[in-house]
Amino acid sequence: MNGFLRRLKALTIKEIRQISRDPSSIMIGIALPIILILIFGYGLSLDVKNAPVAVVMEKSTPLARDVLAGLNGSAYFSPRYAASMHEAEVMLKKREVDAIIRTGSDFDSRFARGDAEVQLILHGVDSTTATLIGQYVSALLSLRTQMNLDRQGKSAPQGAGVASVQSRMWFNEAADSTWYLVPGLIVIIMTLVGAFLTALIMAREWERGTLEALFVSPVGRAEILLSKIIPYFLLGMAGLLLCLAAARWLFSVPMRGSMILFLLCSSLYLIVALGMGLAISSVTRSQFLSCQIALVVSFLPAIILSGFLFDLRSVPLVARVVGNILPATYYMEILKTLFLAGNNASILLRDCAALLFYAVLFMGVAVRFTRKNLD
Repeated sequence: MNGFLRRLKALTIKEIRQISRDPSSIMIGIALPIILILIFGYGLSLDVKNAPVAVVMEKSTPLARDVLAGLNGSAYFSPRYAASMHEAEVMLKKREVDAIIRTGSDFDSRFARGDAEVQLILHGVDSTTATLIGQYVSALLSLRTQMNLDRQGKSAPQGAGVASVQSRMWFNEAADSTWYLVPGLIVIIMTLVGAFLTALIMAREWERGTLEALFVSPVGRAEILLSKIIPYFLLGMAGLLLCLAAARWLFSVPMRGSMILFLLCSSLYLIVALGMGLAISSVTRSQFLSCQIALVVSFLPAIILSGFLFDLRSVPLVARVVGNILPATYYMEILKTLFLAGNNASILLRDCAALLFYAVLFMGVAVRFTRKNLD
């Protein structure tokens, strides 16, 4: 046992010195996570802000202006008032605006009867944006209409189909997509850094023949692989902590769960990602092929099929099955739970058990294909 630890210590120190002399490893392990979380965190959003909308009032009455006045003070809209419907249609066709909001000449009289209508025309090329704008406009007009009724001391006309909805949003009370996206970005970054870094470094040593000197020494396969994992594990954890700091202090994402559980679960997933990279490089032994496979089997599926952008329950069955096979899917659920919902024991235990299975699987594959021969 003492001999094993002594050899492992010597190999680990050798790897750490090699990393310190290789700026590319530090760039991938530390600089890349920061660059990615800043680019994606600030550049990717599911919210619609300052959406340009054309406003057409066929009869500019105080009531119509008051109902639409909420557009001016909203962060979601940038209203542009048009003199006619034709002018507004031209702006919509040129994509100068994303929607047209129109009140008819009989808006006041119909409002008094309780059947007033506001026409909303959406630019449907970007269906996601169009849907969100439609929801925002509906909510805003409902609020302004109710405010006018309250000001006049009236209730909603009978039969108008108006209901008072008291809504609350749990776990994301700010309704900010950044809270939803940033934990997922940490998963994507850890997947890329862990799998890509070890696949690249290990395959490079296979190509350069630097492993030959280790093969003729008394060290075993487990010692070789552990000496590869330990330094890059520490490098990956440093990148993780930087991502956590950015999530907390740059994007103001709350951490409602245990920080200890966050670090333990993240350590387990980082071992999974590192093991995946080792397994890929041990099988291919080619830098180019290892990098391509690492991107295809880890990074791209983690973005599309892990629940990062889309709820897996809303995708086709085949895609849902593939998504449930990915280790990133379980880590994604862990982080979103810990960040936003807190410590949910049933979810954490189930997902950590899945990650433990993948860690054993990938490390077993890496040990199996790392033979001490030069074939």
